[in-house]
Amino acid sequence: MMRLSTLLICLLFVPAMTMGGPVKMEKVSYAGWPNCLKLSNGEMEIIVTTDVGPRVIRCGFVGGQNLFKEFKEEVGKTGGDEWRSYGGHRLWHAPEAMPRTYALDNSPVPYEWDGKTLTITQPTEPETGVSKKFEITLHSDRNQVTLNHYLINHNLWDIELSPWCLTVMAQNGRAIFPQEDFRPHPDYLLPARPMVMWHYTDLSDPRWIIGTKYFQLQQDPKNSRKQKVGILNTKGWEAYALGGDLFIKRHGFDPNAVYPDYNCNAETFTNEEFLEIESLGPLTKLTADGGMVEHVENWFLFKAEVGKDEASIDKNVLPLVEKTSDFLK
Repeated sequence: MMRLSTLLICLLFVPAMTMGGPVKMEKVSYAGWPNCLKLSNGEMEIIVTTDVGPRVIRCGFVGGQNLFKEFKEEVGKTGGDEWRSYGGHRLWHAPEAMPRTYALDNSPVPYEWDGKTLTITQPTEPETGVSKKFEITLHSDRNQVTLNHYLINHNLWDIELSPWCLTVMAQNGRAIFPQEDFRPHPDYLLPARPMVMWHYTDLSDPRWIIGTKYFQLQQDPKNSRKQKVGILNTKGWEAYALGGDLFIKRHGFDPNAVYPDYNCNAETFTNEEFLEIESLGPLTKLTADGGMVEHVENWFLFKAEVGKDEASIDKNVLPLVEKTSDFLK
């Protein structure tokens, strides 16, 4: 009986983890942009813009919901001198500053496809002297996307910055972040990690769910108050649960590095329209005329029903996170 139960559990997880097929890339019109690129392995798909960007505007199961937010009043637009969010996934440089961080990405971006990896390269930003590049690989045998993000310094002087990847999630979902492992006093006396708040952060807001093993943030279209928190996430994962779909983001942690915002490598922000899951790389000095920094994220997509209680996260999310660790070895 025990062997049969174990087999059934394994079979339950297999379809969401290992199904897929040869990856196809095709040019499609999407959200008003005529020159988007769709990558699909038959089960998972992403759509990348080339009329603006670099940006991933859609991520989801084939025929399913888009887990990424789309700003209906902005998608399809190009050109102009107004910064637009558009939605989806983008690359910025931190620490946040106006106008440097908000350099425009309203122009076409060239791309290359080698049959496995899609490379999108933004021309140098005139505002900053920095260019951005994505290398995007959708795996054929599982619902995993590997994104290599690059910031390249084309100035004639050194600059210091951090790669900052912002994934703008659709409404009505819930973000899940791991807490550090519990260790009792006085066995452990040193602090575990920073948890950073902004001037407008209010932890009494009902959208926050602070638990022993996890903290969560609910996106609520009826609540317009802005909330943001940053952490040093040594676990290297965050998740977003929306309507039976589960998006897991994985990224690195370097214990010897210094990160922006009081040493945060993960942040989240929400208002009434969306929720962001953000990862940051270490603060890095880019040398003049070509210095570059790379930041890698891996996205995973599963089917999972996840309750707000920590027992449900333990049961329905943590085994999938552990499985993604196997894929990253």
